[in-house]
Amino acid sequence: MWLFPIGDTNVENGHRPIFARSLLFINIAVFIYQYSLGDTGFRHAINTYGLIPVEFVHGQDWFTAWTSMFMHAGWMHLIGNMFFLYVFADNIEARVGTLRFILFYFLGGLAAAVGQTLFNVESMIPMVGASGSISACLGAYLVLFPKNKVKLLLIVFVVNVPAFLFLGFWTLQQFMAGYGSLVQTQDTGGVAYFAHIGGLVLGVIAGFVFRKMRRTYIVR
Repeated sequence: MWLFPIGDTNVENGHRPIFARSLLFINIAVFIYQYSLGDTGFRHAINTYGLIPVEFVHGQDWFTAWTSMFMHAGWMHLIGNMFFLYVFADNIEARVGTLRFILFYFLGGLAAAVGQTLFNVESMIPMVGASGSISACLGAYLVLFPKNKVKLLLIVFVVNVPAFLFLGFWTLQQFMAGYGSLVQTQDTGGVAYFAHIGGLVLGVIAGFVFRKMRRTYIVR
């Protein structure tokens, strides 16, 4: 995406985003460990702990629905996901609390695994990355904080736009790319768009549930 999020309006007087911040270090630490294994070890780790749809749909290695969300295929994959996680996840945890956020985050990963598997039931390609759970955060953010300002990096300029515009465009992009992959009109570049969509749908549903909770915060 040619517009890259680097910041947003932060929640004040909410819960401390302990887990959201910890996820940054956990994902980075896991990738550094992957990288330290060398090329062969790196590929072996991806094949062992990544989610393989054809195995998952037959009830094999279900644990990979969660281990896969802490693994990444390369530095750019990691960096992109960590920026989105850094910008959007903390406000969700601040809004709903740490325990609810932990449950929500892992359910987002599961929804992403199911979404990708449903549309790729015969695939033997491992799926890795935190983007499914992060997509759940984006879906919930769209519902909870649609008017928040998101700081986007445009080449060397920083622009501020309402969250609903950026996330609305991102959502449209995921569905269009997912449809394109189904009709084979475009190369997805190895991106698991249906994992994004699965997480996003879960996040939107959760967002409406969270919105009914008592609000004990302000934003700045």
